[in-house]
Amino acid sequence: MKTKLPKAVRSVQKSYPKVWAAFENLGKECHEAGPLDEKTRRLAKLAIAIGAGHEGAVHSAVRQARAAGVKPEAMYHVAVLSITTIGWPAAQKAFTWISDNPKD
Repeated sequence: MKTKLPKAVRSVQKSYPKVWAAFENLGKECHEAGPLDEKTRRLAKLAIAIGAGHEGAVHSAVRQARAAGVKPEAMYHVAVLSITTIGWPAAQKAFTWISDNPKD
């Protein structure tokens, strides 16, 4: 998937092209390592990012899920599911981070 990356990420990409290439390859290999379809993988990545509490990773996961055809309702459902695992405040952050992305 090719989207315009945030400025900070593009800076690392430009400064460390070999590291970036290795990172991209690792991501590709991880995604192709199992039986999950694209949409399921994207929702799993969103759930992992929410659970880890990483705002940038949630934003990235939302962009990539949207590009894979995942509907916003499915992404918000992931946030709802997180309520009983990581708590309401963390889930509320996830709702906010998901809605930060345009097109919702």
